[in-house]
Amino acid sequence: MTQTHDNTVSLKGKHLSYSERCQIAILKKEGYSNRQVAKVLGRVPQTINNEIDRGTITQLKRQTQNGKVYDTYYSVYDADAGQAFYEKQRLNCGRRPKWANTNAFIDWADDKMLNEKWSPDVVVGFARKHELFDCAIIPGTTALYQWIDRGIMRTKNMDLLEKLSRKIKAVRPGHRPNKRVLGTSIEERPKEVETRETFGHWEIDTVVGNKTKSDAVLLTLAERQTRFEVILKLNGKDTESVDQAVQQLRERAGANFDQLFKTVTSDNGSEFSGLHDALQDVADVYFSHPYASWERGTSENQHKLIRRFVPKGSPISEVSENQILRIQRWMNDYPRKILGYATPHDTFVQAFKQERLVA
Repeated sequence: MTQTHDNTVSLKGKHLSYSERCQIAILKKEGYSNRQVAKVLGRVPQTINNEIDRGTITQLKRQTQNGKVYDTYYSVYDADAGQAFYEKQRLNCGRRPKWANTNAFIDWADDKMLNEKWSPDVVVGFARKHELFDCAIIPGTTALYQWIDRGIMRTKNMDLLEKLSRKIKAVRPGHRPNKRVLGTSIEERPKEVETRETFGHWEIDTVVGNKTKSDAVLLTLAERQTRFEVILKLNGKDTESVDQAVQQLRERAGANFDQLFKTVTSDNGSEFSGLHDALQDVADVYFSHPYASWERGTSENQHKLIRRFVPKGSPISEVSENQILRIQRWMNDYPRKILGYATPHDTFVQAFKQERLVA
């Protein structure tokens, strides 16, 4: 602890100010020794010694006598020189930020977030997992968000749809009673479905556009363990359209359908009223409580990804089948933190292969 000689006030960590440097210059001109200057300023003598060494400059004194010019050089402490030395040293203090070392990561991250709609966390996790850059230039997720906030990146907060739309909602205890009973309650769903321990358990839901009756809707199915997504375009949000889509899905899966689909969890929307009958011979169907979207959290999170391409209020009828396939492919090839930054597609293929071996 740095102390003065006649008190115990600690000045450790307190750098000399410019005004103190000016006092030093005045006292030295008046003939004060370094130790006397230290006592006046309440500093230890070594601090004053170091400061005078750093701020001492050589000056020229020129005199003319009897027609001759005499040059005399002498050393003197200068407050401005001392302050300039201090400020120069301060520029080298502290750790250099990672973004100052190279633009390689920043350029790559901006491309992923702006053009491929990746989130900052996925950018960081994917880069680390695949060792795309030296770990010294890859920031943490929090740091990357800070870079965006501070304008270091080309990516802005307005480009991060999920960040702008994130809302914290209070969870109300209990459940509202079902006004309609379409089938078995989610309360009877096996625990292994909740814990995602096994493969083949899906959540089904719809994504609407501009909410007009004539507009098309998207039917989404998300596999809970692998986050694999299936997106189908329907002519409308009605039972007949959903039943036809499920039948088409069964035809596409063929003999593998019962291995792929063991359970399906839905909300109590009237469009799913025929779901139990459509799947009763192959998969168990469960219905969540009303106003309990967290019971189908996988679908809700998947919909946030879809909304990056199909914003709320935009007509889905204008979205082509090819565009829907591209969205589905992007989602299934999008690395997920929950999967160790593997993709849903790769995880789904591995899980299905394992399922067939067990069967």
